[in-house]
Amino acid sequence: MYALITLISTVISIYIWLLIASAILSWLVAFNVINTSNRFVYMVGDFLYRITEPALRPIRKILPTLGGIDLSPMVLILLLIFLQNLLLQDIAPALLY
Repeated sequence: MYALITLISTVISIYIWLLIASAILSWLVAFNVINTSNRFVYMVGDFLYRITEPALRPIRKILPTLGGIDLSPMVLILLLIFLQNLLLQDIAPALLY
């Protein structure tokens, strides 16, 4: 059971990094640092969008609009860190005994 919790924690960590990469890529596209007409950039951006958008969409519906600032990735990252800490600090030690 501890191996399953460790696996879930690792998946959460990878998803957090994907959220960060998606936010950075969106900034780079918005400021014309990179161009989505490049096939590789388009494929990476499409992958990141498809993997992160289903989790970000409900948060965007709840949060008020702040102009061009999107706080939903930060809210989701904080929720995922809370879930990860809950798994590792509260549930995992209880399984060892």
